[in-house]
Formats: sequence, C-alpha cells, structure tokens
Amino acid sequence: MARILWLILGGSSLALGTLGIFLPLLPTVPFYLLAAFGFSKSSTKMHNWMLNHKVFGPDIRNWNNNRVIHRRAKLMASAGMAGSIILALALSVPLKYIAIQVVCLVLVTQFIWKQKES
Repeated sequence: MARILWLILGGSSLALGTLGIFLPLLPTVPFYLLAAFGFSKSSTKMHNWMLNHKVFGPDIRNWNNNRVIHRRAKLMASAGMAGSIILALALSVPLKYIAIQVVCLVLVTQFIWKQKES
C-alpha cells in the first residue's frame, strides 16, 4: 500500500512539474525533485529514468548526492519566477493572488540561493 502511495506521489509530481514548463505559476524543479524522491521509494525503473534523463538528470543527481544547485539553474529558476510574476501582472491577476505568489517565490528564491553551488 505504501509503495502505491509513493508511486502516486512520484507520478503526480512528475505531471505537475511537466505542466510547470508551460504554466508559469507551477514550479518545475521542486516537483521533479519530489517525483524522484517518490519514485526512489516505489519504482526503480522510473527513478533510474529520472536520474539518467539527459535534461534534468544531472541536476537531480547533483541535489541527491551533494545538495548542490548549479549557478545556471539558480539563475534560470530566478528568471522563471520573476517572469511568472510579470506574466501574472500582465494578465491582470488579482493583486491578492499576486501577493501570495510573490511571498512564495521569494521564499523559494531564498532557499535556492542559500544552497551550495557546483
């Protein structure tokens, strides 16, 4: 039963992370890290697929092995988060939602920039 719950967590996190590529309000990397964690507990095949993926595999391995985030990834994440705020403003999203978004993204940005770099 626990394995199924970890598999659901991994699959749903992978799906949300993939949606985050196209929807600026969803963060991609945290969902992919959560997916890798969920798959590590439930599916060796999916976990290995994520670790060996040519695009996001190296970043997941860096995080898993050394708790390291590459400077380029930090810059891209920061630019993506700033872009999502700009897009929300351009789409006239109500300010209370933008304020929530800003608070969350500032916290995520602080976390990212406090991590070691490779």
